[in-house]
Amino acid sequence: MTIDEACVGCIINQSVKVANAIHADESLSGELKSAVTKMSETFSYNDAPPEIASYVYEKMAQIANKYDLFDEVKELSTKKALSFVPLLKKELLNSKDKLLTATKIAVAGNVIDLAAEVEFDLEEELSKIFYTEFAHDDFALFEEKLKSAKSVLVIGDNVGEHIFDYMFIETLKELYPNVKYSYMVRGNPIINDVTMKEAKEAGFHELCELVDSGVNTPGFTYYRANSYSKELFDTADLVISKGMGNYECMSPSHRKDICFLLKIKCGVVASSLKKEVGDIVCKMV
Repeated sequence: MTIDEACVGCIINQSVKVANAIHADESLSGELKSAVTKMSETFSYNDAPPEIASYVYEKMAQIANKYDLFDEVKELSTKKALSFVPLLKKELLNSKDKLLTATKIAVAGNVIDLAAEVEFDLEEELSKIFYTEFAHDDFALFEEKLKSAKSVLVIGDNVGEHIFDYMFIETLKELYPNVKYSYMVRGNPIINDVTMKEAKEAGFHELCELVDSGVNTPGFTYYRANSYSKELFDTADLVISKGMGNYECMSPSHRKDICFLLKIKCGVVASSLKKEVGDIVCKMV
């Protein structure tokens, strides 16, 4: 999907989030906002929002002279997510439908999104996620696809969320042990995107195949991916896409059997899915 008029203001406002994250003084804050505002005058409406974000965040990183703009915030997100693991493991242990519970956990983690128009509280989401129905509910079809899959690619999204993705893949391996699982991360940090650094710290390389996509967008942009990631994306029996950025980059996609798992956090994505902000989605294409 391509950017909408509403995306422009949202992207400009992200300069404020960056300024807060890096504890910028008034001068640097103004420089960041001014630069992004000027860039917005030439945004291409043929690009997906994550593609626009890649240019904007690269520019802000240059101005701030900081490679990972949200490194401190990402560490806090990981610690917060880890604090919920014992509770979530208990939920899984007592669950009568482990796949559904693990899928809901994976979706709940998707609230950790620093670029979203609307922000949600992780603790609040976890308290209600198991009683919330999917607004777009292809879970039964997703389960059927899993039963016949020999290879599954999970495309990660944000740091903190990746902790819940780990639990999700652990459960998938328990339920479908004869499947090859791969977890794909961004080529470099853009916003609070998960990269090889955070994935290795979480132990994904010991859980499944861990893949650096090579993309520099907060979403899997196929034409920017390295050759192995493209091959893996094309050949996996099932792709599980986490979050809005990946949905924006893969809508539409040249392949089928993609399951989009996400929490809707902006009006533009809500309109695309014909749902409401705050809804959770399990959509097969």
